[in-house]
Order: sequence, then C-alpha cells, then structure tokens
Amino acid sequence: MSGHVVDRLLREYGRSFADEAGITLRNQPSPLYRLLVLSLLSSTRISAGIAVAASRELSADGLRTVPAMADAPWQQIVDALGRAHYKRYDESTATALREGATLLNRRYHGDLRRLREEADGDPGRIRRLLQEHPRIGPVGADIFCREAQEVWPELSPYFDRAALDQAARLGLPHTPAGLARKVRPEDVARLSVALVRLRLSGGRLDQDGQQDDSGRAGRAA
Repeated sequence: MSGHVVDRLLREYGRSFADEAGITLRNQPSPLYRLLVLSLLSSTRISAGIAVAASRELSADGLRTVPAMADAPWQQIVDALGRAHYKRYDESTATALREGATLLNRRYHGDLRRLREEADGDPGRIRRLLQEHPRIGPVGADIFCREAQEVWPELSPYFDRAALDQAARLGLPHTPAGLARKVRPEDVARLSVALVRLRLSGGRLDQDGQQDDSGRAGRAA
C-alpha cells in the first residue's frame, strides 16, 4: 500500500521547485546561487507560484550569479520582483539579495561550493552557514537543502519537518532514513519535494487517483 502512495507522490507531485523555476540543478556556481535565491523568495509568506515567477524574472534579467546580483542596481531587482507580483516584500527582498550577494562574494568568492567545502560534509553546518545570508532562516535553509541534496549527496536523505509531518499523515515512515528506503537514491529529493507539494495542496490524496488541488497557494515550505 505504501508503495502505491509513494509512486503516486512521485508521479503527481515530484517536480522540483528548481525545475519549475527553470533551474537545471548542477554543482556549479550559477544554478546553486539561483536555487539559493529561489529558497529566499519561497521562505516568506507568499505563494510558491509567485516565488517561482520572481525567480524566473530575476534570471531573465541576467541576475543568475552572485557578482551579477551584487552589481545590479537596487531598482532593477525591485522591478524584476514587481513584474512577478512579488510586491509585499519587493524592496526589503531586493536589499537582502544585494547584501547577501556582497557577503557571498567576500566570503566565498561568489561560489557556494566554497560554503560546502567549509562545512566539510556536515549537513547541520551547511544549514547554519546558509543562514548567514540575510533573510535565509531555518525555512529557507530547509528549502535549499531539500533540493540541493540532488547534487550535494552529503545532505541526503533530507526531509524537513513539513515533509516528515506529511509522510506521517499518509501512513508512511516519518524518519528520513525510513522514507529514503521507499525510493531509489536518485528519487529521494523528488519524494521530499512531493511531500511538501502535497501538503501545500491540502495534504490529501483522494481515492480515485486524482490530485486534490485545494490550497495550492501556500509557500514552498
């Protein structure tokens, strides 16, 4: 029975937020930074769809790397966020992105792989270092690690509290190791995302195999 549930989760909800934002995740500076930006955008009290749209607008405006964000005029960032209707937090978010990019340039030469190296394989240390970026708190760090485990295997299996709570509601194992045993290693990140997506949609898998689309406006955490 749990195998059927897991198969449905992967099939119906297993698309990563990074993929939705047009990010082809690789262990390279630009996609890692774009994922960090998406994580910051998604961690505020705003819909996941708007956060994804804002990430796409920033990327379309050329703000795909730490140096580009650090050098961008503040108003350019505000305008890109505004085009995605990320309006409640656009000015403060623009400030956080520029200040964060300056920090990443100074500390890691614009390359989040250096943050990974500093953490020396410790997932908890990765989370703590991520939270030195303005506006990246525990929720933003969870969002980043949930998706980055695909390319930073020392993070895997990464299931945050939202994913674990949803797994328990479905009668699935509610520990990271237990959930990881339900899928192939390459599907661990997809299962983690799928549980969060289901939670955002209302938390129920109906009995006839269709998604319950209620509540999709929640944030990606």
